Amino acid sequence: VQLQASGGGLVQAGGSLRLSCAASERTFSITYMGWFRQAPGKEREFVAAIRWNGGHTYYADSVKDRVTISRDRAKTTVDLQMNSLKPEDSAVYYCVAGSPILSSIRVPTAYRHWGQGTQVTVSS
Repeated sequence: VQLQASGGGLVQAGGSLRLSCAASERTFSITYMGWFRQAPGKEREFVAAIRWNGGHTYYADSVKDRVTISRDRAKTTVDLQMNSLKPEDSAVYYCVAGSPILSSIRVPTAYRHWGQGTQVTVSS
């Protein structure tokens, strides 16, 4: 499965961005899709995930009031709407897909498929 992320860019603090991720195919092996991010010098960090069947969503505490993850089952896409962006949200954002168990959805190694990353820069 190939994941293609888009929508990153430069935005001022308080602004919004919408990231989108398209999967090349839909397989029954994918039960979750989501987003991680990595800032320079920091570890990869969970942002949000969505269960493909049922649409249950999960968020990191640092973003849960500002971010919404959604999916389009027909297009096999996952979007991440980010509002009220802060400079500390600056990072490379990665789209992921896989079949983690629920207790591992925030663990990077639980996802088999990764997109190429898209840069988000929030200026103060």
